[in-house]
Amino acid sequence: MPELSQDAERVRAPLPFGVAEVTGPSMVPTLYHGDRLLVHYGARVKRGDVVVLRHPFQQDLLVVKRAAERREGGWWVLGDNAYAGGDSTDYGVVPDELVLGRVRFRYRPRRPAQRSLPALVVWALSAARPVLSGRAARSVRSASRRLRAR
Repeated sequence: MPELSQDAERVRAPLPFGVAEVTGPSMVPTLYHGDRLLVHYGARVKRGDVVVLRHPFQQDLLVVKRAAERREGGWWVLGDNAYAGGDSTDYGVVPDELVLGRVRFRYRPRRPAQRSLPALVVWALSAARPVLSGRAARSVRSASRRLRAR
């Protein structure tokens, strides 16, 4: 179950950043198919971070998941979409050497149907966002729900 396009892998570049494209549903609602990601390769990973890793059984396949818990032998990673699968519930703990980097930013490309001025404004305001850790993302979402409820 691929999560990133195959051209996403970083080739020894002078900067520790790279761009990746999401190609699966396992991180919905945080990331959607077609989203572009700014990945900080070699960054320190904390619980709740969205990370890029090599699939433990197909190491030429890159996936994006949330680092849920630090366990003996590596990271337990989960997708934000519990129904999509393809995470540590299928393949267990991911060794540290397979965790390549941390996702810092996501960009949603404009859809061809977004032509009207209001649609372009909405897209421009929501297209680029930082990718927050699990705790920070939950607090932002709960704050926005409280504001909408008033």
